[in-house]
Amino acid sequence: MQNCTDITEIYPEGMKAYLINGAQKTGWLPVDYNMASLKNSIYSRTPRFDSNFDILSVTGFIFLIKPSSTWLNVEHDIFYREHGLNMTNYILSIQKLGSVKYISSPELGFLQSLSGCINREVNLVFRFLDKALSDPSTNKTYNYMLSNLTFIKTIASGIMVPKNYIWPVTSDNYIQLHTQIVQEAHNAGLEIYASDFSNDGIFPYNYSYDPLGEYLSFVSDGGFSVDGVLTDFPLTASEAIGNPLIISHNGGSGDYPGCTDLAYENAVRDCADVIDCSIQMTKDGIPICMSSIDLLATTDVQQSKFCSLLSVIPEIQKKKGIFTFNLTWDDINILRPKISFPLSNYVMLRNPRYTNHGKFLKLSEFLTYAKDKELSGIMITIENAAFMAASLGFDVVDLVTTALSHAGYNNPTTTNKEVMIQSTHSAVLVKLKQQKTQYKLVYTLPLNIEDASDSSVAEINKFADAVIVDRKSVFVESSGFIVRKTNLVKELQSAGRFAVYAQVFRNEFVSSPWDFFSDETVEINNYVLLPRSMKSVEIGGLVQTLQDKARSPARAPALVLKPSDVVEPPLPAAAAAAAAVPKTAGYSSPRSDAPPPAAAAVTAISSTAAACMDMAVLLAYVVAGV
Repeated sequence: MQNCTDITEIYPEGMKAYLINGAQKTGWLPVDYNMASLKNSIYSRTPRFDSNFDILSVTGFIFLIKPSSTWLNVEHDIFYREHGLNMTNYILSIQKLGSVKYISSPELGFLQSLSGCINREVNLVFRFLDKALSDPSTNKTYNYMLSNLTFIKTIASGIMVPKNYIWPVTSDNYIQLHTQIVQEAHNAGLEIYASDFSNDGIFPYNYSYDPLGEYLSFVSDGGFSVDGVLTDFPLTASEAIGNPLIISHNGGSGDYPGCTDLAYENAVRDCADVIDCSIQMTKDGIPICMSSIDLLATTDVQQSKFCSLLSVIPEIQKKKGIFTFNLTWDDINILRPKISFPLSNYVMLRNPRYTNHGKFLKLSEFLTYAKDKELSGIMITIENAAFMAASLGFDVVDLVTTALSHAGYNNPTTTNKEVMIQSTHSAVLVKLKQQKTQYKLVYTLPLNIEDASDSSVAEINKFADAVIVDRKSVFVESSGFIVRKTNLVKELQSAGRFAVYAQVFRNEFVSSPWDFFSDETVEINNYVLLPRSMKSVEIGGLVQTLQDKARSPARAPALVLKPSDVVEPPLPAAAAAAAAVPKTAGYSSPRSDAPPPAAAAVTAISSTAAACMDMAVLLAYVVAGV
């Protein structure tokens, strides 16, 4: 009970040693205590619920919850009988309560003692444990029992197996080909249930930390379906998502290095509606797709011959970096991409077999690739435009619009693709608005904004068609719990004429509040209008169940968006090409034939070479409240 209660604090001297199923076990076992002694249980996922709840007896659970169907799992029957407790008699005594429909046990002898005595509507299920272990009632290993399913059928109506019996996993955490156990069980007339599912466990990398994706692989995948699953998170196993607009985040950057050919191909295969390109500039004036202007974040440049180019450029970031405009496009192609690990503090890696795979794309290549794919649109992100113009001599807005025109995106009716241009800087979108562009202009609000004044929304209305908000601006969190839902989305949609998107969603279970059960699909469902049956707990309701001593201190007042946060001076004109690279970069290209920035930009824009892509996943922006 050390695993699920605070018994070590209440009975520190209670540890004993017992022989269980032929093995010596040391700990605090329930046979040494009565129900009055066992009061406080621990919900191990967050310590804030420790000592909050009582442990329930089976009858207490049935009377309190009144379930239509109950599954009881009985283990260590032989051990209990050795200590004067008869589990067979106990189960037979409670079957009159009516809701018990399934009884499972890893001891076939226990199930045999119930067979013929239990109500016919109760299903007996033999539970398989680790293949190397033995069933103490038969002294046969569970691996041996797998070859005797027809004998098991004479006692039980079904079997329960760990999920890795069906989809084995390699030592480096990738799934292998499925086994034939589902078909073999069905051929023997047995139902088969898969167990050991949880949203916050260790997932094979093939599932991209998506628990729903794992469940789906056990249903009609490979020509078989299990008859049920046993999980710590039942909502995930039964959920269905609506139809929000899904925009990738640097392509499928959850599986491959962001903004590479592999990431974009994977995003398309995973049915993203829109794929995105964050614009950066090279030294020779070529606009490229890359998630960060700092190559330290996206490549192995620190292990390359360019590692001496470290510099600090305050207009971009306070820390040292090696920037895309320090290197030519050919220089960057020498480097290896690097996958992002935004939650590396939790030792949650992403697809380590492909950490450095993929090829970066020029904007022209990205546009060519997206043009014939089944997408509703593309999103182009422009940042640091004022710095690029004043210090590097690059008019990024003009370079982007020219590239879109050359690629045939200037007429949405012929390309059948919506083009969205996103920026955190209003000056970028104002310039595009003044050019009477047909593209959808998307303004990204600052972080931590929970409210917007009418005057600030009026300013945004002058230049934007849509707004992106951080997901924490929709549901306010404190210590991992949601404390309330803001009115920001409603205000933006009613006072403005905006579509509203929320960002950034990640599959890793530690990225979402406790209220969403460690399931990214549950979280996304709460950002769109869904039937009540698909809701999780009431927003802000989970934190109310905490005892006062477990709650976090009161939060600081919410930040309100003001006009001064939105209005910016116009973008400066592009400086002369001679000033294109700041002296802090201190690097001259080894290429003797490198053209000046302007000429290189024209060459890149006219290029229509399509990149060969491969594979991706991970959700980024979701329509909020529509």
